[in-house]
Amino acid sequence: MVTHQGNPVSKGAAVGRVYKYVPYQAVVEQTGIRPEQAEEELAAYRAARERAGAELSAMRERLGEGDADKAAILGAHAEILADPALDEMVSGLIRDEYYNAKWAVDRAFSKFIKMLSRVKDDMIRERIADMKDVRLRLLRSCDGAGEVNLGALTEPVVVVAQDLFPSDTASLKREMVLAIVTEVGGATSHTAIIARSYEIPALLGVSGAMDLLTDGQVVGVDAIDGVLATDLSPEETAALEKKGEACRIHALETRKYQGAEPVTGDGVRIDVELNIGSASPEELEAACFTDGVGLFRSEFLYMGRDTLPGEDEQVEIYTRVLKAFEGRPVTLRTLDIGGDKKLDCLELPKEENPFLGNRALRLCFTYPEIFKTQLRAALRAAVAGDLWIMFPMVGSMDDIRRAKAALREAEEELKAEGKPFGPVKTGIMIEIPSIALIADMAVREVDFASIGTNDLCQYATAVDRMNPAVSAYYQKYHPAMFRLIRTVVETFNRAGKPICVCGELGGDELAAAVLVGLGMRKLSMGRAFVAQTKKMITGMTISRAREIACKVCDMETAAEIQEYLTSELRDIL
Repeated sequence: MVTHQGNPVSKGAAVGRVYKYVPYQAVVEQTGIRPEQAEEELAAYRAARERAGAELSAMRERLGEGDADKAAILGAHAEILADPALDEMVSGLIRDEYYNAKWAVDRAFSKFIKMLSRVKDDMIRERIADMKDVRLRLLRSCDGAGEVNLGALTEPVVVVAQDLFPSDTASLKREMVLAIVTEVGGATSHTAIIARSYEIPALLGVSGAMDLLTDGQVVGVDAIDGVLATDLSPEETAALEKKGEACRIHALETRKYQGAEPVTGDGVRIDVELNIGSASPEELEAACFTDGVGLFRSEFLYMGRDTLPGEDEQVEIYTRVLKAFEGRPVTLRTLDIGGDKKLDCLELPKEENPFLGNRALRLCFTYPEIFKTQLRAALRAAVAGDLWIMFPMVGSMDDIRRAKAALREAEEELKAEGKPFGPVKTGIMIEIPSIALIADMAVREVDFASIGTNDLCQYATAVDRMNPAVSAYYQKYHPAMFRLIRTVVETFNRAGKPICVCGELGGDELAAAVLVGLGMRKLSMGRAFVAQTKKMITGMTISRAREIACKVCDMETAAEIQEYLTSELRDIL
């Protein structure tokens, strides 16, 4: 057996024949047109845009109501296709600059993609795949070519690709895909999300997979231990198939917990909340089995556009989310942008170290009018539900007081204008060690807090979490992380104020038990992790969780902690 390493993003194992998938390749010639051809070229672009929209609508209609994750992807694509800023840019390049339609499409989309590529936030960066996908669909429509996707498979195969576009995964038939292997992609990619939702074993980041493998070759995909295997013996094949079957049975059992009440074996309820970004109808469908929104990443509303979202536009979006959750809390994180997250509609200076630069709350203080617009919109929307406003990247008491002063100013303005607004809770993200270490002071100034474990780990371990050269030093199970979290949780619990985790650890199948044992009673996560977290909660008692947490906080290394948790929680997970 010959093996190659990859990143297992959707657990499972399978053996099958390779199908090498290569999407449609568009050729774009950068040639101009004569002024008198502009209207004809503009009409061709609009016709192509209409055809692309019709394709997306037809695909969504075929999916029906049972494929929320796929429908969400196609819904996001429809929104991009209909984006007035993109449409105006393409039309302007044709009408005013005399570009041909394909060149104009390619140029406009490339500008937005370049902007998003500078962002280090995983969730926002994944929108690049959406933009590239819609661009390719439009270019193909300009060529008048038919759609090429994975929906045409006629026998079960292992799909191997350099990368998969969102619409590729949205069109696939589950019964025809044994496993997915790609050369690129991460745990937050659309490929990973769809693979998890369909319980398809997926191994991403297998370097050179397209050159290593041939069509029809039999391979084994172990998306539990992260191995792609070739030249398997009959015994190795049988063992991998057995491993895959055991994983399928486990996944089926776990899925039953999605709608379960998250109550421990000794009767303690743990709120399971949702992390959201786009606030699309498909994304909000998870409201029916979660306890609220623990993290609404409002920066998604600002990305990929030439103008800042206005107050009324924000009111409408925030209100939509509040109504979907029908009185359950919705935690809106104020604009977390700047440094590495660039906006087309706001010129920001380049920084040598953007993660330590002018970002998030600091940037809002630099641009108070942008901050005030968002705060006014949030206050106005609060009449529709239970809105909690959370300030990110808080590093000091000064930050908290300054942010609260801005909120009071927004309230006074609305009051003077006679505009109705609702009451809100105010809280902070604890993601900078300095604020974690003075949690006893911070708790007196806020109504609640949420721990952003991704950045807290980054700052506590002094590691750029996006730099692969130092990825081994970014240790989410580092004992210092759990000790910092313990300090914060104990402080807020003593004060009787809500504390939550909304970072990666919140939905981590091993760490969640430790968090509960440390006293955490609210966990927020992506939709894909809800069922497994509820399963852990219902199979755990508080006394056992406390014992686990106590042992973890006394351990010395991340590897030791991970090994212990994997063994200790085997009976539940």
